Amino acid sequence: MSGPSTYVPSNGFTRWLDARLPIVRLGYDSFVAYPTPRNLNYWWTFGAILSMMLVVQLVTGIVLAMHYTPHVTLAFASVEHIMRDVNWGWLLRYMHANGASMFFVAVYVHIFRGMYYGSYKAPREILWILGVLIFLLMMATAFMGYVLPWGQMSFWGATVITNLFSAIPLVGEPIVTWLWGGFSVDNPTLNRFFSLHYLLPFVICGIVILHVWALHVVGQNNPTGVEVKSEQDTVAFTPYATLKDAFASVAYLVLFGWFLFWVPNFMGHPDNYIEANAMVTPAHIVPEWYFLPFYAILRAIPDKLGGVIAMFGAIAVLFVLPWLDTSKVRSATYRPMYRTFFWVLVVVAIVLGWLGSQAVSDETVRWSQVLTAYYFFHFLVILPVLGLIEKPKPLPESITAAVLAKTSVH
Repeated sequence: MSGPSTYVPSNGFTRWLDARLPIVRLGYDSFVAYPTPRNLNYWWTFGAILSMMLVVQLVTGIVLAMHYTPHVTLAFASVEHIMRDVNWGWLLRYMHANGASMFFVAVYVHIFRGMYYGSYKAPREILWILGVLIFLLMMATAFMGYVLPWGQMSFWGATVITNLFSAIPLVGEPIVTWLWGGFSVDNPTLNRFFSLHYLLPFVICGIVILHVWALHVVGQNNPTGVEVKSEQDTVAFTPYATLKDAFASVAYLVLFGWFLFWVPNFMGHPDNYIEANAMVTPAHIVPEWYFLPFYAILRAIPDKLGGVIAMFGAIAVLFVLPWLDTSKVRSATYRPMYRTFFWVLVVVAIVLGWLGSQAVSDETVRWSQVLTAYYFFHFLVILPVLGLIEKPKPLPESITAAVLAKTSVH
């Protein structure tokens, strides 16, 4: 997509290196000269923000692992040791815990931006699928990480969620036994979760590299959804995109810092400051906030197996989204009917999250069932039908034409 390389080695060493390992050329072509659509807005900065948050999670996680003890009798105390005795341990622990939430905030914005502007449509299907796979691995990593402090919510969350796999016919019970490392959530479970929690972020890094590679092959989408037609439609990644990404990243760090230094426990649960006790069940078992919409979908189905299928189906449907949307037009900017349904879906997702945080009652279950039905109806019925009946607005001739038209209006 970026065309022939324009990199020219500037001295003897770089010429020698370029002939043997063109890593500088790769960096230059990917992050300096790479052409980006000239009309990208700040919604496109969340890719850089996610890269930044991944680095934060990796660095803090590696250091925390040096002080953490994955044993049921010592895990809770080791976290307190990190908070009280390790130099800057409190900061590292809060950065890691709140960083997970900030990571998910950015990834949800990134996903909904892709849905709004049709970034999943051809030729970007693989790019989208890799992104959903990263999201799924993030959820698995975050769930296992939440278990590690070995507080009440950690223990009972692990017990409830892992038990769900027992609903799978034939293989369910062996899967649960393998996850537990025995016949209940205990020390082998904690060891497994610690190992996987440490390993999976590096797997995520590998898939992120594939994600970026796929992006550079097909090129970035843009707010118009129109493909690049000439050099006039693009600007160099550096300095135009890098400066915008840097500004947005700093602004995001300010928000992150506010949670980190002023309300570090705002997104946590107070029960997790009580050491795990298998003999005392919390009054209301809830996962972290970023799992709540899927938790509401799980609870909406009265049958255990049906709930598990619906919960995983809510994520699985995203993998096939490129083929469910039958419209030839990408951007919601030119699709007024789709734009309305998109914002309805956003509201549905938010309300499902709120319902997932509430205690189970007839009313919350009823609303969860209605919104769960709508969630799947949106993807499986509304999107395919909209592509057939909707009359989009006329598309601009090019990205440049859209930019000039917008400039002339202002």
